[in-house]
Amino acid sequence: MPISLSGAGRFYITTARFLAFAFSLSLAPLYPLSASELPMGAMDETPEVSEVLVRKEERRLYLLSGDQVVRSYRIGLGDNPSGHKLYEGDKRTPEGKYVLDWRNSNSDFYKSIHISYPNAEDREQASAWGLDPGGSIMIHGLPNEAGDMAFAFLGLDWTDGCIAVSNEEMDEIWQLVADGTPIRIVP
Repeated sequence: MPISLSGAGRFYITTARFLAFAFSLSLAPLYPLSASELPMGAMDETPEVSEVLVRKEERRLYLLSGDQVVRSYRIGLGDNPSGHKLYEGDKRTPEGKYVLDWRNSNSDFYKSIHISYPNAEDREQASAWGLDPGGSIMIHGLPNEAGDMAFAFLGLDWTDGCIAVSNEEMDEIWQLVADGTPIRIVP
């Protein structure tokens, strides 16, 4: 014999089902997984990366294939992350459109990929202030001498203006992003 529920009973069951569904959605990642969260073999299925997007306020770096986010990483920025880089030594990470133009496997940090900062506009702006715009802005891993203290860098703004990820994530970015890939850095 079927059980008949009162209006309040149906409300509580409906609410419980909704909350269970909402909770299950909260367990799914909002963005694709980073290197440390990927199942083995997932790299074989990754589409070609057409652009790198950095959202400074979110502290996220995204690898894009067209409009699709294929990877997402938590990043560390310069010690003074707000605003566009104006001159060498201001410890800001630049904002704008650049290109990832070369890489260094023997840098002072665990691998590095160079960002084509400064562009003509950056040089002009710094020159108007009588300043040097600087350069050597990179995406890189942790300091080579970090050793057992590597965990202390993750999630913090500690660079001189570069974009930092974990060494494992740098390996993945190194593999997925080709020289000549555009990078867009936004506030």
